[in-house]
Amino acid sequence: MIIAIFGRSINPVFFDSLKRLFTILHLHRVDVTVYRPFLEYMRSEIDFDPAEVTDFSNHNDLRNVDFFFSIGGDGAFLEAVSLVRDSGIPMVGINSGRLGFLADVAQQELESALESLFAGKYNLQPRSLIRLENNLGLFSDFPYALNEFTVHKQDIAQMITVHVEVGKDYLNSYWADGLIVSTPTGSTAYSLSVGGPIIAPTAANFIIAPIAPHNLAIRPVVIPDSEEIKIKVEGRGSRFMVTLDSRSDAFGSDVEMRLSKAGFSINVLHFDNMSFFSTLRNKLMWGIDRRN
Repeated sequence: MIIAIFGRSINPVFFDSLKRLFTILHLHRVDVTVYRPFLEYMRSEIDFDPAEVTDFSNHNDLRNVDFFFSIGGDGAFLEAVSLVRDSGIPMVGINSGRLGFLADVAQQELESALESLFAGKYNLQPRSLIRLENNLGLFSDFPYALNEFTVHKQDIAQMITVHVEVGKDYLNSYWADGLIVSTPTGSTAYSLSVGGPIIAPTAANFIIAPIAPHNLAIRPVVIPDSEEIKIKVEGRGSRFMVTLDSRSDAFGSDVEMRLSKAGFSINVLHFDNMSFFSTLRNKLMWGIDRRN
């Protein structure tokens, strides 16, 4: 078995668990390869140099990897997606801080999660992505997002107008600070903060949600992910911002962007004792009586 490990800087409270992780993998004779910047971070900041590991620096180095561990939070997991890409390698999110929706293996559950992994007690949940096409070549290396696509103003003093078509139909021209197009996975992220609905991760939908719309009657819309979404932006400013998850770039006017469902999915590994709905209850603190 070969396991790749990705991370950035991590919370010091997780240092001992990180060392324990490598010890357990070594005892099970797992071949481990570590993201090179993370390996350098461990050596310099934690004074920890795991034995008998190799390193990788890009997606081309991940051939023959069986599982991909992302250590950190949901942001680290999203960054790791650009390394896993369309390889189909199952991803495991290990949270080094607070509970996350993607990095859902908590520190205290690490050893039991590894036992379940070695025993084969898990399932794979395919997550859909958004694909961006445009006439400027933006994000040409990896034009995909697991959470969301956003377009927003660069000048904080001005609104923009976002014209949206769904399939062959005109949907609306949003006069707002920006617009989010989210996957079901991203429904608990940026989209949720602007009033978007929560959608089960395996649902076949996109969410179109405006950011601070000037018309209060405007609400998020859920559409089938089989539809293509066309977007054009105009405003008084000459530059606007577009993001795919945590990656961003600037663009000018007269740019047509087309969004569609990617032709591949990301396989997120879930253990038998975990579910999206339990994470939802814990993360959003549903059912907790604040009076106690």
